[in-house]
Amino acid sequence: MYDLTLIGIGTGNPDHVTIQGIQAIRRADLILIPRKGENKSDLAGLREEIISRATDKAPLIAYFDIPKRQAGDGYLRGVDEWHNAIAERWKAAIELHPDARNIALLIWGDPSLYDSALRIAARLDPRPKTRVVPGITALQALTAAHAIPINEIGEPFVVTTGRRIREEGWPSATKKMAVMLDGECSFQSLKMDDFDIWWGAYVGMKEEILINGPLAEKCQEIMSTRAKARADHGWIMDVYLLAKRTAT
Repeated sequence: MYDLTLIGIGTGNPDHVTIQGIQAIRRADLILIPRKGENKSDLAGLREEIISRATDKAPLIAYFDIPKRQAGDGYLRGVDEWHNAIAERWKAAIELHPDARNIALLIWGDPSLYDSALRIAARLDPRPKTRVVPGITALQALTAAHAIPINEIGEPFVVTTGRRIREEGWPSATKKMAVMLDGECSFQSLKMDDFDIWWGAYVGMKEEILINGPLAEKCQEIMSTRAKARADHGWIMDVYLLAKRTAT
């Protein structure tokens, strides 16, 4: 039986990896690296760079292809079936290396925040002992890049997805909201004059792009910048913070 370690690696900057994360990489007998197609080969390359910087030895690496998610039967069912399919890919990759006892996956950001690695690990049979090494989240990287706090004094904030904004709108009694996993620029569905935005793509990486200001003024700039960056790189990871403007 093997142990599984999920290592948060931040948002693409190898300097985001903690000393604890480096130690976990060095302990690993086998590291699983996902492949998401030719257009996103940079993501596997960044993981390889992090591994090479963390250890002088060349650890055993097993690559696996991420299956496509099917959305025909509804969002939640599609995600559930997708997670099952990914777990099967993990299992197949691990079974090719039966002597490995300490297996690791490098998780973008942190395994606790809008990442499914822990849920997928729970589907493995037999279920391994799973350990988590925390990493810098996209929200931390975003607020650091803009040099802003994420909350007002003594106030809560909401973390959600673009899909929830499109379906439910702005939550009542909420002043600030961080939005992740939004490929459709869902802020367009809001009354834009009411909000300020702090947006970032490739946050923490050399390709980092930052835009902030009144949403009504920055909406088109963000959308065109995002579209160009995705075309240039073949992929994009972005995140943003919205704040409701105080009525005057």
